[in-house]
Amino acid sequence: MIDWLAFLLVLGSALLATVVVVSTYSLGLRLLTVSGRTPIVTPAEFTDAIAVITPAEAKAAAKKAAKAAKKSPLTEGQKRAALIGARVCFVVSALAVVVGIYLIVPVLHGFLN
Repeated sequence: MIDWLAFLLVLGSALLATVVVVSTYSLGLRLLTVSGRTPIVTPAEFTDAIAVITPAEAKAAAKKAAKAAKKSPLTEGQKRAALIGARVCFVVSALAVVVGIYLIVPVLHGFLN
């Protein structure tokens, strides 16, 4: 017999955990950008693959991000608060992932006893 209430409980908790991790990470990225520290990722080099972005495009994106950071209407204190908020969001997101791994892997349950 299937315990549908337990199934729905697991489904709901998985959806809630997904929303928490994705939301805190995306809010952290938004706050990081608002603070003037836009994350620029250099393109990976793949053999036998199409380049997604050229080095010239990456340089232009970095230049655009620096220009946008100069035009920011935020004060230095607000930028610092946004940076702290971004770091807090990343920590919350990472902790949610670590707790999820701890709950899934039974071998880890003996470490906290």
